[in-house]
Amino acid sequence: MQLVIVESPAKAKTIEKYLGSDYRVLASYGHVRDLPPKDGSVDPDAGFAMDWENYADKAKQLKAITDEAKKADRLILATDPDREGEAISWHVQEVLRNRKALPKEVGRVTFNAITKATVTEAMKHPRELDEDLIDAYRARRALDYLVGFTLSPVLWRKLPGAKSAGRVQSVALRLIVDREREIEAFTAQEYWSVAATLEQDGTPFAARLVKWNGDKLDRLSIGQEGDALKAKADVENGRFTVQSVETKPATRNPPPPFTTSTLQQEAARKLGFAASHTMRIAQGLYEDGAITYMRTDGVQMDGSAISAARKAITDRYAANYVPDKPRMYQTKAKNAQEAHEAIRPTDFTRDRAGSGDHARLYELVWKRAMASQMASAQMERTTIDLADGTGRNGLRATGQVVIFPGYLALYEEGRDDEGDEESRRLPRLRDGDVPAKREVTAEQHFTQPPPRFSEASLVKRLEELGIGRPSTYASTIQVLKDRNYVRVEKNRFFAEESGRLVTAFLERFFEKYVSYDYTAGLEDELDEISGGRAQWQKVLESFWRDFKPRTSEVMEFKPSEVTQALDQFLAPYLFPDKADGGDPRLCPNCGQGQLSLRGGRFGAFIACSNYPECKYTRRFAQGGAAEGGDSGPEGLGKDPETGLEVERKAGRFGPYIQLGEGKDAKRASIPKDIPELDLEWALKLLSLPREIGTHPETGKPITASIGRYGPYLAHDGKYARLQSTTEVFETGMNAAVVKLAEAAANGGRPARGSQAPLKVLGVHPRSEAEIKLMEGRYGAYVTDGTTNATLPKSIDKDQLTLEEAAQLIDARAAAAPAKGKRKAPAKKKAAPKKKATAKK
Repeated sequence: MQLVIVESPAKAKTIEKYLGSDYRVLASYGHVRDLPPKDGSVDPDAGFAMDWENYADKAKQLKAITDEAKKADRLILATDPDREGEAISWHVQEVLRNRKALPKEVGRVTFNAITKATVTEAMKHPRELDEDLIDAYRARRALDYLVGFTLSPVLWRKLPGAKSAGRVQSVALRLIVDREREIEAFTAQEYWSVAATLEQDGTPFAARLVKWNGDKLDRLSIGQEGDALKAKADVENGRFTVQSVETKPATRNPPPPFTTSTLQQEAARKLGFAASHTMRIAQGLYEDGAITYMRTDGVQMDGSAISAARKAITDRYAANYVPDKPRMYQTKAKNAQEAHEAIRPTDFTRDRAGSGDHARLYELVWKRAMASQMASAQMERTTIDLADGTGRNGLRATGQVVIFPGYLALYEEGRDDEGDEESRRLPRLRDGDVPAKREVTAEQHFTQPPPRFSEASLVKRLEELGIGRPSTYASTIQVLKDRNYVRVEKNRFFAEESGRLVTAFLERFFEKYVSYDYTAGLEDELDEISGGRAQWQKVLESFWRDFKPRTSEVMEFKPSEVTQALDQFLAPYLFPDKADGGDPRLCPNCGQGQLSLRGGRFGAFIACSNYPECKYTRRFAQGGAAEGGDSGPEGLGKDPETGLEVERKAGRFGPYIQLGEGKDAKRASIPKDIPELDLEWALKLLSLPREIGTHPETGKPITASIGRYGPYLAHDGKYARLQSTTEVFETGMNAAVVKLAEAAANGGRPARGSQAPLKVLGVHPRSEAEIKLMEGRYGAYVTDGTTNATLPKSIDKDQLTLEEAAQLIDARAAAAPAKGKRKAPAKKKAAPKKKATAKK
C-alpha cells in the first residue's frame, strides 16, 4: 500500500479516486506543527535551532497518518507546489521520523492542477524534498518569529495600546501611513480649463484650449477665474478652422494570464473582493479541479494549455482572432526558481464553474487566460488641431477608434484610476473644415492629493517595492485590519491612530527595519536561500547581529523618554504652525499651559501641562487640525441613591459612563443605538444586568445585559441574542422564555431524518423526483430521496440552481457501485475448535 499526503480533505478525496485501490490518500489539514508562541522557540546562540511543536488540534489526524504510515510500503508527499507546500511535506516527514513510522521509500510529487491526467502523470516522476526551499521556509519562519517576539514586547512596554509588529506587516502599514501624511501635507492648487463643444455632420465632440494669446497651455496655466473668463470669451468670439488631422495606428497587446498578485488586484477592482476572500475562493476552485494552482509568480502557460486556449478561441471567434504564433510571456518575478505556471482554467472549453463568487472569479480567470492568447487590438488614434483667425488661440480634440477589437472582444484589464479622453469617438474631419460651435465652458478645478490605497493598489505597490511575497499579501493585510491599525472605507485604507503611533515609534527607533529598501533587500537574500545561493543561518546571523542590540537599547529607555521623543518626531503633525503665527502648543482651554504628547494606559493622547487644574485633552488621532478637543469628563448629573456624580468619558474602546471614582467606580459602555444619552439612560446602563425573573421550568433567573457582542439574554449558562439596547430593558418573561428556547433549538443538532430542508429546488428534470437542499454534518448537500450529493466548494448553496443540483445527483449516482456489485462483507472466522481434554 502507498500512502499519499496532501493538505486538504477535498483534494484527498478527489486524488484517491484518481489513483485507485493501491493508494491511501490522507489530508494533513495544512501545517501540522509550528514554533510555539513563547520565548526560546528559536535559539540564535545554537545556530538558530528551532523547537517545533505539533498543533494540539492535529493530534487525531497525525495519529491517523502515523498508523497508515506504519502499514505503508511507500510514502508520497503531494502537498502544494510551492515553498509552504514543501514545508508541510517536510514537517510530516519529520513527525513520522520522530515516531519511527517513516516508510523506507519516500517521494515528493507536485502537480499544478487537480485533474486525473495531471495527478497520474505526476506520480510517475517523484523527486526528493527540495532542501533549498525548506531552508528558505525555515529562514522566513525564524525571521518572522525573531522580529515578532523581540520587537512586540518592546512595543507593549514602551508604547501602551500597541499590539504587535511584524517584518512585512509594519512596512505595509508604513505605506498606508505615509500616504496619509502626503494627503495631509497636500495643498490644493486652483486651476481652470476652457473647452468647447463642437459639432460636425451631426456628431458633437469636445476640444480643449491648448494655446491662448500665443502661449502653449498646460494643466495649471490658467490659475484665476478672471483669466479663464477672458480665455472663454476669446474662444466664443473666434472662428476655429481645422489646421491638421493626425491619425496614427496603435496596437494594444493582451495582458498575460494571472499571477497571485494580479489576480488579487483585478478581483479587487472588478469584483470588489478583499485579497483574503479572493484567495479563499481561488482555493476552492483549485480543489474542485477548475483552475491551476493559485499561488504563483509565473505568467507562462503549459504548451498543451496554450494549444487548448487557441482552439477554444478559434471555436468561439473568427480565425483572425488567433495570432499566427502562440504568445509567450516571461515572468518579471525576482524569485524565478519559485515561479510556476500562471493561474488558468484546467479546461478552456468550460466557461463556467461553480456559482456565486466562485463563478465570478472563475469567469475572470477564464477570460484573462483566453485573452492572453488572442490577437492584439488594432486602434486608430486621432489628434485634431484647430486655430482661430489670429493663429494665437488653438483647440485640440483627441480620440480613438477601435479598428479591430482582438482580445478586447473578451476582456479589458481594469485600472485603479479611470479616465481617458483618448477613448472618445471623433467625427471624420479634414483640413479647412469649420465645425459648428455649440458651447464654450470655463470650469474651476483643484489639484487632488494622491489617492488612498485600495487593496489592489496596495498589493501592486508592495510587489513593485519587492516587499513580502504575493502569496502572503492577503494575510498581511488581514493582520492590519484585525489589529485595528487601519480601517477600510469605500474600499480605501485609512490609518487609525494606533497604526500611526506604531509607525511613528518604529520610524523613530527602528528606522532601518521599516525602510522600504532594507526590507526589499532582505527579501532578495531570502530568495537567494531558496535558489541555493545563500546559507540560511548566515542570513539570519547577519540580521540578528544588529537587530538584537538595538531592541535591547530601546528597552532601556523610560516610557517618558519614548513619549518625549515621539512628541518631537510627530510635532509637525500634532502641532502644525498656525496661520496667525501663534504658538501651536498653547492650550486652547486655559490659555497658559503647553500641549504635549502623553502616554496613558489605553494609548497616547494630547494633554495640557497645567493638569490637574486644566483637564483639556485631545485624542492623538485628531492631530493639529482638530477643532476644540475634549475639555475633560462631561457631567450628566448625580445618582439619586448614592449622590455620586455620573460622568461621560472617552476611553480606548470608545465613550463610556462612570459612577464614582477609584476601584469602587461603576462603568458601562455607551451603545451606539442610544439616540441621546442623558442621566436616565446612564443610570439604566449602570444598573445592568437586569433580572427579568425566574424561568418557569428551572426556577433559575433570566437576566438581560449588554456584552462584547451586543445585547443578550442569559439563563443557566445559555444565551440568546437581542436586537437592540431597548429590548434589554423592555423584554418580558414570556418573550424571554421563547427567545431562549429558539436559541437552544437553533444551537442543537436536529434528530436524524427530522431536519427540514434549506430549500426545495424543484422536480428532477429526468427522474421527476423532488430535489432538496440540505445541511449535513460535513456541509450542504442535495438529495432526491435516493442519492445524496455533496456540494463542491466552488458552488454557493445560496446560488444553486435546479439543473446544477440535478447534474450533481446524476454524477454521484453514476459514480456509485452498481447494485449487486458491492463488495461482499468479509466472512466471520469460525471459532477455533476446543481441544479435547485428555483423560486422566
